[in-house]
Amino acid sequence: MTNLIKVAGAELNQTPLDWNNNFENIKNAIETAKEQNVSILCLPELSITGYGCEDAFYAPNTEHQALKILGKILPLTKDLVISVGLPLRFKNKLYNTVVLIVNQKIKGFVAKKHLAGNGIHYEPRWFTPWIEGEFSTIEFDDSYASILGDTSFPFGDLIFNVNGVKIGFEICEDAWVANRPGRTLYHQGVDIILNPSASHFAFDKLDVRKRFVLEGSRAFGVGYIYANLLGNESGRAIYDGGVMIALSGKLLSISKRFAFYNYKVTTATFDLDIARLAQIQSHTSNTGTGNHLVVKDEFKIPRTTPEKHIPVEESWEHSDNIKEEEFGRAVALGLFDYMRKSFSKGYVVSLSGGADSSSIVTLIHLMIKMGIEDLGLEGFKSKLSYFSALSDCEDDKALCEKILTTAYQPTENSGDVTLNAATELAKAVGATFYTIDVNPMYKGYLNAIENAIERKLGWDTDDITLQNIQARVRAPSVWMLANINGALLLSTSNRSEAAVGYATMDGDTSGGLSPIAGIDKNYLRSWLRWMETNGLDNKWNVPELKLVNDQQPTAELRPKDSKQTDEADLMPYDILEEIEKLAIRDKKSPQECQLFLSANHPDASRETIIAWVKKFFQLWSRNQWKRERYAPSFHLDDKNLDPKTWCRFPILSGGFRNELSEL
Repeated sequence: MTNLIKVAGAELNQTPLDWNNNFENIKNAIETAKEQNVSILCLPELSITGYGCEDAFYAPNTEHQALKILGKILPLTKDLVISVGLPLRFKNKLYNTVVLIVNQKIKGFVAKKHLAGNGIHYEPRWFTPWIEGEFSTIEFDDSYASILGDTSFPFGDLIFNVNGVKIGFEICEDAWVANRPGRTLYHQGVDIILNPSASHFAFDKLDVRKRFVLEGSRAFGVGYIYANLLGNESGRAIYDGGVMIALSGKLLSISKRFAFYNYKVTTATFDLDIARLAQIQSHTSNTGTGNHLVVKDEFKIPRTTPEKHIPVEESWEHSDNIKEEEFGRAVALGLFDYMRKSFSKGYVVSLSGGADSSSIVTLIHLMIKMGIEDLGLEGFKSKLSYFSALSDCEDDKALCEKILTTAYQPTENSGDVTLNAATELAKAVGATFYTIDVNPMYKGYLNAIENAIERKLGWDTDDITLQNIQARVRAPSVWMLANINGALLLSTSNRSEAAVGYATMDGDTSGGLSPIAGIDKNYLRSWLRWMETNGLDNKWNVPELKLVNDQQPTAELRPKDSKQTDEADLMPYDILEEIEKLAIRDKKSPQECQLFLSANHPDASRETIIAWVKKFFQLWSRNQWKRERYAPSFHLDDKNLDPKTWCRFPILSGGFRNELSEL
């Protein structure tokens, strides 16, 4: 008699507090799992409510609605063992919990021990960490008896023994810490560890996840199921999915990341005898460690037949250009979900022909290409069913024409090079393209102000003023296009500009979403060159980007004979990125930054390096107010400058005056 069990993990594209959507995805995942004869199913962390509820977690209604949904899930789980996440109050504290359901019955709630509180995560704001080894009973009001089948359930640090199969939990962050719960679960002879997660995307993060899944399954001698959220759940964080199932150090299954589905079930078959053999052969004592309540159930988990496991990853996952692949896929998926969840009828971009706006246009082009590949043309349109103008579109370019509206907005300081680049790029992807001459508005503001202050404005005396008004007069036109279309205006500012405030508030920062504010300009330029020649998975390249890539980045706001460039205004972009990394991510002082730069750039004079460092710290300090006002941006790595999700800094400060004087 074999001891084989069919198991699965599901990735879900949930939305905070969207009860119907979240339930439908869970329901569909359960039905799909049953169709595939799955016996144990792991769903992501907080999958009933959504992970990004923020202060709505405090509301009693959030818990109430979650319990109602839990009650609707129970009848769907006949002959199934399933875990699902939700927040629960216990003794007037709020906990991030996961419930194990066995054959339509709630067996208990496990509370998360290690809360994610760094960077984008604020779990300790809402939740209390559970104390290892503690367990109790949670009591619900009698009104929940008809919903949940009972009012009293085990709660805390639990292990579930389902007719001899022992199941334990590591909830997301629990697996990322040194003293992970899997250690004590191992000492209790657990067979299977479920890891319901809400692990947001960041560059290079997949390798870390693989390590703790594979190493956990090997070291603990268990079957391990990791299930993650998928898509742009609540606005800033993008979840890449990527279900992983491993047994005793061997990867059995892994799902495609950055998919456009609402849900996806990934299966494998666990040979429990293999897991138990690994524990037997480890010769490590199982006594004296761990204190759990063991919750028993006599449901006989169905056994199955052997299957051959060939975990297949997408070819691009092993590309030499993995960061370029991840960037394009993450932001494209983020844009798609942001559009449909906000019910926006497309996007509007002020397309200058430069790197920033061109990268956003390229990302929307990828959004459409990827969406059609995953969903098919009709499936893509179906997920945007509120956007009726798409119904008669027959290919990707027809979709792009309706989804993406672009406008080139020249003043007297604009040139033919950028106009040509903008025109050809819009044509290549199929976007709607307008040329809107804003020079009369620019001149109108000049005349109005000159008459008011009774003097002429000139470049020698009013340089910043004259540059900023050109950027600002572009905003009303593109906002009008967004209003006309019922679309969302995208801001084109990047992270390098955010760091030093090299952006015009209410000009190029105008928009409801800032999709590239989490990425530096130096990388964007490199990515555009790659997209020109290679493209995602060696397809979907855009040769017309050559017209953008051949330019030196410029704001085109000064007279043409000034030969204005961004790097002349600031410093070389690679240097700016290096100082930002040292000063903001690594928290180095100005003097330390100077020492590192001198070591890394021996050909640059000390005076030049000091000038770069001073300019960065001065501009950084005086422009926090701009970063506070940026439209929401996507979180992509640990160098994000968004005060909402990563890097907080006072709006008013001493500006590093003492530190800079020491240079």
